Amino acid sequence: MVRIKPFRGIRPPAEHAAEVASRPYDVLNSQEAKEEATEKSLLHIIKPEIDFDPIADEHTQPVYDKAVENFKRWQDEGWLVQDDTDKYYVYAQTMDGRTQYGLVAACHFGDYMQNKIKKHELTRPDKEEDRMIHVRNQNANIEPVFFSYPAVPEVDEIIHRIVTEQEPVYDFTAADGFGHHFWVIDDVAVQERITELFKDIPALYVADGHHRTAAAARVGQEKMESNPNHTGDEEYNYFLAVIFPDNQLRIIDYNRVVKDLNGLTPEEFLEKLAVDFEVEDCGTEEPYRPDRLHNFGMYLAGHWYSLTAKPGTYDDNDPIGVLDVTVLSNRVLDALLGIKDLRTDKRIDFVGGIRGLGELQRRVDSGEMQVAFALYPVSMQQLIDIADSGNIMPPKTTWFEPKLRSGLVIHSLD
Repeated sequence: MVRIKPFRGIRPPAEHAAEVASRPYDVLNSQEAKEEATEKSLLHIIKPEIDFDPIADEHTQPVYDKAVENFKRWQDEGWLVQDDTDKYYVYAQTMDGRTQYGLVAACHFGDYMQNKIKKHELTRPDKEEDRMIHVRNQNANIEPVFFSYPAVPEVDEIIHRIVTEQEPVYDFTAADGFGHHFWVIDDVAVQERITELFKDIPALYVADGHHRTAAAARVGQEKMESNPNHTGDEEYNYFLAVIFPDNQLRIIDYNRVVKDLNGLTPEEFLEKLAVDFEVEDCGTEEPYRPDRLHNFGMYLAGHWYSLTAKPGTYDDNDPIGVLDVTVLSNRVLDALLGIKDLRTDKRIDFVGGIRGLGELQRRVDSGEMQVAFALYPVSMQQLIDIADSGNIMPPKTTWFEPKLRSGLVIHSLD
């Protein structure tokens, strides 16, 4: 049902891997990237504006040209080298003592166009076009996208055998404390079996990288339409992904902070909340972390509260209505605080759970924000249910951690 294939990866020799590998382009700003980038870091290719003094506008032609120049230089210097034959790869990440194992593969753009690669977020045309420029200019997928699939025991067994019987070609801990481990699958019989097993998988699911996925697929389609001799076997039909079984992934919380109470006093706000929620004052000591679906933490005026949504405020039979982000948006952010559009309203901000609940408290105590809400994490099953139903999650619903490291392997479209 879905098409994947091995490919001739462009990747660093083992002695350069830890320095070449970088955080993704969209998790740090240009100044942070400039400070973080060492000589061989992929950041010079995915955020080339840092090579200008002062830092340049990342959407200008000289910056796009610099990315191409740097990609060529990294290959000329031997910091990136293309494998001689097609291979699959295994990429594992370790965080807090827990490891998840993904298959690195080339996925077919047609599967995205035919909704066999399913999304759960809206994409913006301007961000898609920006990513498309990079793919077109480099003629390569420099950074992977992060997919999931319904776990297949035999695939798990193959990967387990590889990681226990082979030494990883890369094995390092990044500055953030996350471990990164990488194996090569070059046995042709094993490759063929993996390819066959994925033909029985009905769909892949975009976990992280919706804009990169859309951009890669659209470039593939462009190349197909501009090639009068298109056969379907060309490398441009495929793009780079790391695919994890759904039972290994964990989504962490994605929380909200709001600048004001829409003219209400804290007492009035609490009174209005009590209509739809059971409100419990948890005191001023430890942050309150939600422990179940439809339970929220709230920090207001120096106190943490537990909010439990009352029956009737959610719909457990609807893939969108069951989500706590929907409950909070409808019953609190919209109805009480007047925030209608999470994408455009400047009164709200979003805080990934990797920063901890203490970050919510800090931003309220500083006076920057007036109230913070901690949410129970979305489950992988909820994400799959929404994608299968053709629905779209509200903005800032899922946060996957750890992020994929970029630069461990690159896919050429030639």
